[in-house]
Amino acid sequence: MATSTPTWLTQGEMALCPCGCIGRRRKGSFIEKTIEGASNVMRQAMFSEDVAAQGGLLQRMDPRAKALSLLGLLIVAAFVRHIPLLLGMYLGTLLLAAVSGLPLGFFIKRVWLFIPIFTGVIVIPATFSFVTHGHVVLTLWHWHGHAEGLTSQGLTSAGLMVTRVAVSISLVVLLTLTTPWVRLLAALRALFVPRIFILITGMAYRYIFLLLGSVTDMYVSRKARMIGNARPDVSEGRRFVSASAGALFGKAQALSEEVHMAMVSRGYTGNPKTLAAFRIEAIDWAFALACLAGAVLVLGGDHLLGI
Repeated sequence: MATSTPTWLTQGEMALCPCGCIGRRRKGSFIEKTIEGASNVMRQAMFSEDVAAQGGLLQRMDPRAKALSLLGLLIVAAFVRHIPLLLGMYLGTLLLAAVSGLPLGFFIKRVWLFIPIFTGVIVIPATFSFVTHGHVVLTLWHWHGHAEGLTSQGLTSAGLMVTRVAVSISLVVLLTLTTPWVRLLAALRALFVPRIFILITGMAYRYIFLLLGSVTDMYVSRKARMIGNARPDVSEGRRFVSASAGALFGKAQALSEEVHMAMVSRGYTGNPKTLAAFRIEAIDWAFALACLAGAVLVLGGDHLLGI
């Protein structure tokens, strides 16, 4: 007997159309969106650890040499005063990301996601003539017979700030994505970063995911007990957030005390330990010399352009 696909499996069903004329579109819960955002943070952190374990160029280097080299480039970027040179440094970070096996799309989005947040408020007003005086290249209105709008000096300053921030964030992201967190903390401690800073940073990074998991479990358990209430109102969501914040604070306080006693009883002194010992090799010296040569060229070019 010939068999065929059941009609109920192939039959099309009426769904919610994009215009919203069929059915009723439900508004997503702000709590659920927050939980989903926290889950995305955890997934990105796990992905970063996987990237740091790959065999790219920067992953094979000693964390101390890598941190010092990229820190030197970061300082150089802070003193450069010309946009073309900063763009060249940014292209260099993209090249390092490519040879290290980082997905360029993920790397670029991770860098440019923060630039509008930290620089947009300062950059946008600085482009106008009433903030930065100069030659108006785009007239927007007139005030008492004078043209007001975007000035070339303001646009140059804005472009300089944005490119400088882009290069700085790119260097920091390169360091964090290509170095496991424990080895990065150990390298910073070896470079004489204060112990209390290493301790607080390591604890915050390690246990923030545990707290995010606790929030997720609390929300899932609440949602499982509200099967009959398909559409909870916003006020009920606010009450859940306020009650959960208090419970989460109590859990965090108890957890911090337990973790501190457990770590002290095991001999923890604030210095992170790694399974593999640090060792400077030829690739580390070559990368450090290449970064030094690049820094000299960039500073020299910036001096020549300023003459």
